[in-house]
Amino acid sequence: MKRIVVFSMCLLALTMAKGQERQRVDGIVAVVGQTIIKNSDVEQAYAQIRLRKGMENAQVERCALLESMLVSKLLVHKGMVDSVEVKEEQVEEQVEYYLGMAVAQAGGKDRLRELFHASYDELHDQYYDIIHDRIMSQKVEYDLTGNIKVTPAEVAEYFATYVADSLPEIPTQYEVSEVVIKPTISEEERDRVRGELAELRERILKGESFAMLARLYSQDPGSAAKGGELGFFGRDRMVAEFEAAAFALKPGEVSPIVETEYGFHIIQLIERRGNTINARHILMQPKNSTDDLLHARITLDSLAQEIRQGRVSFEEVARKYSDGDSKAQGGAVANPATGNNRFDKETFAQLYPGISIAAMEEGEVSNATPITTDENKSAYCIVKVTKVIPAHKANLTDDYDRISNAALEAAKNKKIVEWCNRMVKTTYIRIADEYKDCPNFKVNWPR
Repeated sequence: MKRIVVFSMCLLALTMAKGQERQRVDGIVAVVGQTIIKNSDVEQAYAQIRLRKGMENAQVERCALLESMLVSKLLVHKGMVDSVEVKEEQVEEQVEYYLGMAVAQAGGKDRLRELFHASYDELHDQYYDIIHDRIMSQKVEYDLTGNIKVTPAEVAEYFATYVADSLPEIPTQYEVSEVVIKPTISEEERDRVRGELAELRERILKGESFAMLARLYSQDPGSAAKGGELGFFGRDRMVAEFEAAAFALKPGEVSPIVETEYGFHIIQLIERRGNTINARHILMQPKNSTDDLLHARITLDSLAQEIRQGRVSFEEVARKYSDGDSKAQGGAVANPATGNNRFDKETFAQLYPGISIAAMEEGEVSNATPITTDENKSAYCIVKVTKVIPAHKANLTDDYDRISNAALEAAKNKKIVEWCNRMVKTTYIRIADEYKDCPNFKVNWPR
């Protein structure tokens, strides 16, 4: 079931669409209180839907998108009437974060101006208004729905509303456990990297370009091509050691060598704006030796054989040998996308690209397979398929979490619809003629 209140559309994509729409004749399609919704707002959102879903019923999609916007504007209107506080520093931090992304993706502020036909400061004002309203609407929405919960009886009642042939088809899912071995990097290798980074730092202090050396030597794939520039970020965005060093710098200053879980860095502060900073860095990562990686693979293959022969359980091996985050749970892996312990084939393949889960049976243990950790380091793992849930129609036994979440969203949607139907009676709302006959509106908007 689709949720009515949608704060979707990546802000960066939306802003880029705005730049491309400048030549179009725009018009107002709705007014809510003192705010308006323009035709271009609907069309930009519809363009994003088409990119993800392809061509479907265009008018139905546009009607659904307009209703999402109407609800958002109504929430903002309520926030303004009630003087809901939105802290300027909270808005400013997000503005600088998204603008930093825009600058980085565009390839600099000059290129940003060319793409959007607007200066950095003009884009800042656009971002500020969008994010301010988004935060306000979220606050009002949370006040309305934050305390809503669903009981098991309500989940069952919600599930019972499905017609048998309309139940969603759930693809085959898997529950898995892992043992991960991350080879220890030698002190000699760590010293080698520190030495190389110290030489780069010395060259920068003598006048060479930090950005140029970052392009040549940094091992951060996300920022190296941009001269190491990270864009604006606030506190709690980076790992603690990196953040502490970056925020302690003055503009233009270069940090000493900083060690984090990702490797060794030197950092240069570019600009400070309020509670956010823009910085660039050079990352160099110590590497495992071939012998260390080979030893990890042999160790895991031996452990896998012990498990297959029943001499030791997978859970015991995970608790004793694993370097993974799942060690304390006996290797049981949580799906980062859902929070539960089930994976479909696509999600599993993203985590373990070298293992074909579809070829494994329940209880089977894989051979040692190379993986890259979240810190971009080489490691090996073995994986056990602890349970296979075949493809099936959704049911309360196998899919309770999924159905419970859907029931909760439905309850929140119902609350919002009821609230909107009360608010429209006392709020000035006008909708353009081409949208007055939308058949899929949930709220009784003035026609």
